[in-house]
Amino acid sequence: MGSRGAWARPELLALLAGAWLWVGSAQPAAPGPTAGPGPTRGPGPALQFRLAGYPRKHSEGRIEVFYNDEWGTICDDDFTLANAHVLCRHLGFVAATGWSHSAKYGKGIGRIWLDNLNCGGSEKSVGDCRHRGWGNSDCSHEEDAGVICKDERIPGFKDSNVIETEQSHVEEVRLRAVVAGARRRLPVAEGIVEVRYKDGWAQICDEGWDGKNSRVVCGMLGFPAERKVNRNFYKLFAERQQLNYRLHSVSCAGTEAHLSLCAFDFYRGNASAACAAGMPAVVSCLPGPLFAAAAGAHKKKQRQQQQQQGQQLRIRLKGGAKVGEGRVEVLKSSEWGTICDDRWNLLSASVVCRELGFGSAKEALTGARMGQGTGPIHLSEVQCAGTEQSLWSCPFKNITEEDCKHAEDAAVRCNVPYMGYENLIRLSGGRSRAEGRVEVAVGADGGQPRWGLVCGEGWGTLEAMVACRQLGLGFANHGLQETWYWDASNVTEMVLSGVKCEGHEMALSHCQHHGANLNCKNTGTRFAAGVICSETASDLLLHAPLVQETAYIEDRPLHMLYCAAEENCLSSSARLANWPYGHRRLLRFSSQIHNNGRADFRPKAGRHSWVWHECHRHYHSMDIFTHYDILTPNGTKVAEGHKASFCLEDTECEEDVAKRYECANFGEQGITVGCWDLYRHDIDCQWIDITDVKPGNYILQVVINPNFEVAESDFTNNAMKCNCKYDGHRIWVHSCHIGDALSEEASKRLEQYPGQLNNQIS
Repeated sequence: MGSRGAWARPELLALLAGAWLWVGSAQPAAPGPTAGPGPTRGPGPALQFRLAGYPRKHSEGRIEVFYNDEWGTICDDDFTLANAHVLCRHLGFVAATGWSHSAKYGKGIGRIWLDNLNCGGSEKSVGDCRHRGWGNSDCSHEEDAGVICKDERIPGFKDSNVIETEQSHVEEVRLRAVVAGARRRLPVAEGIVEVRYKDGWAQICDEGWDGKNSRVVCGMLGFPAERKVNRNFYKLFAERQQLNYRLHSVSCAGTEAHLSLCAFDFYRGNASAACAAGMPAVVSCLPGPLFAAAAGAHKKKQRQQQQQQGQQLRIRLKGGAKVGEGRVEVLKSSEWGTICDDRWNLLSASVVCRELGFGSAKEALTGARMGQGTGPIHLSEVQCAGTEQSLWSCPFKNITEEDCKHAEDAAVRCNVPYMGYENLIRLSGGRSRAEGRVEVAVGADGGQPRWGLVCGEGWGTLEAMVACRQLGLGFANHGLQETWYWDASNVTEMVLSGVKCEGHEMALSHCQHHGANLNCKNTGTRFAAGVICSETASDLLLHAPLVQETAYIEDRPLHMLYCAAEENCLSSSARLANWPYGHRRLLRFSSQIHNNGRADFRPKAGRHSWVWHECHRHYHSMDIFTHYDILTPNGTKVAEGHKASFCLEDTECEEDVAKRYECANFGEQGITVGCWDLYRHDIDCQWIDITDVKPGNYILQVVINPNFEVAESDFTNNAMKCNCKYDGHRIWVHSCHIGDALSEEASKRLEQYPGQLNNQIS
């Protein structure tokens, strides 16, 4: 594989989806099965196994098996962790920590050798496991299985292809900054390109190096584009260094997701005289707007860049826990919608990532892996070449909802620059690595950091979301203001207070806080902030069309509203009414609240603190679940919105989803993923008291989970707005939409009534 000609062969390029790990059959003592229909042993070629696909680490990937002189894959049908244990031992690892389905590491080619594989976990060879027979499968490569092995080798294990492995292994790539100021600043956007070699780093000869190669390196490292670099400076630097060249003759098309997918040659044997006519490859990358300030860009220039991007972008990511990942949504005809995952691949995903200011794509995700979107599905069969500046320049098909469902929404994980934020935060005292008391490092710029605690006052879900993101642990499950039960660390000093986050920040230091002026009433360790993180989160949103379809006015007699008054579901003027005579005018509507996330929505409060409501005859698990308000077009409240509290349960679910929560008999409360909770228009408190509202044009606003009491993957879709026209007798509710479903211009148009700002019908 050392020659360029071999690397250029189309069939090999098709196979090379990342650096392969080739190893021999299971363990040295295990004889290899012969090429035949079953797990027989005897003379004959041994089975071989390798990890393929990208993106991956050296201990994980798509599992491929060499049988009957042909490489092939294994189907994920009935796949288990026990299968993965056996396969990882074949690869020389002690055990498996997980496995993947649905071609997570990309689709293989050729035969699917095994299907319905069923190992007990202790077998010495996969040939001893039950399966349908070699080559007998009803799967497609979209079902290729992958394994995640424990990064610990079997003592004495020897690869049969260890030389081959080393020769074709390019996994880690970095930029080594040589300018004094750049060495201390993150992200590193310019420097000498180096690849991991043995226990150190080696350089790449720049003979034939061009902008396409630089583009691939920048994309891998999280940058959307490359820029010109002063080679003369680096040439002077290189002349004074002892260099260890590893690669030469690198030739990329510019669309590759990883340098290992490009054509290149390795230096053989003694490479001391290598690259005589060249120098180390040097790359300078252009950081995206989110990282430009950290990379030293002028703040004014950064703001302009962000404003321009905000005006032009018709694409966004939703539902991801980390920066640079999420469900892909596009803006078309002033309405945001999703992309169907048909033919979705790394090339198209990379165009999205670069357009948003990140690097190339690490993963092109299918099957709504970042949660299901709502509204229209705008595009299908997107087929980018990888060189486009925008997704809208790629060929695609317009589709109808019959062609694709939101269960097929496409998503991406993008390469983002290394910022080192995870080194400035840690958790202590928790039962697992995903929970504990938050400790942060301060003064890290000046050398040795000082670790301290965060004041728990005002600490909530939004702050916890940022902490979990900074830790790389996904979403926040809970933000805790007291952590006396996690008192296991010798760190006792409070170093950060007044933390107030919006929820999208990459690190706690980006949130508002008191800085050096610590202001914390309770500085004891029991009042330090803590978090419980989770890989997944719920995502609630209101079914807007149902509100529009069911809205009407009812004049309800006061003698029927004693219960509602007790629940504070009427405006304050009701207290002055001549009870039980007279009536209140109520705007009634149904609410259907869906959980489109990847985790059940569960109330924060435990059962012991739920409140019994005698009128409704059930327990309420959340004090404030929704806000109902009537606003003027300029945002002023004209009807006192009550803070609706309900019992949470699964009223209905999608097909194949079972109900899990119900209110009856002190049952567990919550909303299951794929289910919805329906509050009918004819139940108590499912209204807004508009008795005191004058005729005019208004906005009906419903906000779910308004105090961020329960963590969600996306809070921007929790508000629903409708336009209302009230003439004193009837009301017209129209144009109901989720708060972030439309473009800014469309939202402004809907919420403004020219000539009607006095709230009077003309």
